[in-house]
Amino acid sequence: MPLVRHRKVLILGYRAVGKTSLAHQFVEGTFVECYEPTVESTYNKMVVVGKDEFQLQLVDTAGQVRLWGGCGVGEGLLAPQPALPSPQDEYSILPYSFVIGIHGYVLVYSVMSLRSFQVVKTLRNKLYESRGRTRMPVVLVGNKVDLPLQSREVKTDEGKKLAESWGAVFLESSAKESQVTQGIFTKIIEEIDRVDNSYSRSTGCYLM
Repeated sequence: MPLVRHRKVLILGYRAVGKTSLAHQFVEGTFVECYEPTVESTYNKMVVVGKDEFQLQLVDTAGQVRLWGGCGVGEGLLAPQPALPSPQDEYSILPYSFVIGIHGYVLVYSVMSLRSFQVVKTLRNKLYESRGRTRMPVVLVGNKVDLPLQSREVKTDEGKKLAESWGAVFLESSAKESQVTQGIFTKIIEEIDRVDNSYSRSTGCYLM
């Protein structure tokens, strides 16, 4: 029997960008629009990429979302917020759990929110520093492309350029689309192997 390899992936992004909806679509094959967010949720799924089988563990850091009565678009309606701190201040310190034992990252922003795009820049930079400036498997996802075009605040080219500057994969998605969502998590597995193989050629160490 082929060896089943374990991969642990963290899903990160600003509140209400669709992190939990993407994870739920990938694991359950359904779109969830209304739910009570938790501080952290973990999903597990067996994934076949090429001839290899992986036990993929997704850690969804959805705890920043706060829903108020009823449901809006995506992850729900946010309550009115006071003046927001800068992304640099809000994410000045990342928990060790965001780094230790994590093989790769899916960084999610909403194409309808420029702030969420700014937040993923900060998150990636903080992760890069926390991991000792080593190569880091990342898939950057611009989510909610199913929403009206006139509401869009982040252009596709902006996402592409940011991902290219990181050496990361870029995809746009809707958590309502199963095939696109499956592709996100297939890509992060491929990126983990690509970065590991590149690192292994220089060090002689391999990730199992």
